[in-house]
Amino acid sequence: MANQILLARLQTFRVENKIIGKGALAVVVHITRQAHEIGLPLAADSLITDGSGQVLGLGKGAVQKILKEHGITQVLAEEGGRTSRGSIGIMREYVVFLNQLYADKLAALAMIEAWWIEQVRAHFTAKPFRLRFDPAVGFQTIIHDLLSQAKKRQQAASGAMYQGTMLQHLIGAKLELVMPELEIIHNGASVADTVSGRSGDFVIDDSVIHITTAPSEALIRKCQRNIDAGLKPIIITLSEGVVVAQALAGNAQLAGRVDILDAVQFLAGNLHELSLFKVAARQTTLTKLVEAYNRIVDANETDSSLLIEMG
Repeated sequence: MANQILLARLQTFRVENKIIGKGALAVVVHITRQAHEIGLPLAADSLITDGSGQVLGLGKGAVQKILKEHGITQVLAEEGGRTSRGSIGIMREYVVFLNQLYADKLAALAMIEAWWIEQVRAHFTAKPFRLRFDPAVGFQTIIHDLLSQAKKRQQAASGAMYQGTMLQHLIGAKLELVMPELEIIHNGASVADTVSGRSGDFVIDDSVIHITTAPSEALIRKCQRNIDAGLKPIIITLSEGVVVAQALAGNAQLAGRVDILDAVQFLAGNLHELSLFKVAARQTTLTKLVEAYNRIVDANETDSSLLIEMG
């Protein structure tokens, strides 16, 4: 009976706190192990690094060591959740939860860790996104549907930026298809420009492409630095972000100096060209796009649910 109560409370905590994305899972797996090693009750303040505002000891190595003990070799998160937004908040909520379990004499830590490991396994076996090809439907509608799927999953997962990640790699795949003679450099969506040394998401000759679902003043400052370096910045964003980016560029006196493009139109236009505007070639072109996208995701991301299946 006690075990059933514990499992029910774990499930309630997971749902209410949206412990779905890889960063959030990394946090709870790490803190569960900390509880086992340090003992309960835990003090949340003691689990934060001095000055850096990160969860103490949380990182790829620590998390992967735990997963390996359970026979899991896939990488849960490159930074182990360390840089995920909201990691400290998740840690604090989870500490309160564990301490309450302890007070209620339900804190069977081995069972709790095993339960979270099963959630990690479920994460790795999560279904990919699905591209539903319909010859009667236009490229724009198909792309909108994919991005809508990503947005829906993102809303259910704390801190996971599925839509932005999908958009970046769809653009990357499209660039490979239209310029096969060039080597397009791809990066994981969680890798910051400052870490990778990039001046944008894609650098092609003297053009710098920035992919975003939410244009910001920080992005406009990057564009200014691109211009100062003699480069041409291009912002590719969702339709609702175009107006925002234009306003931000205007406020920074960069109106007319930054090309701001609608991402769906950018993708759809090139897909038509790649199909030579032949209706019969549309499915083949989409298949090539998805194959390139999946190859990029496999090489640069740790979340296999980002893959796309055609059906």
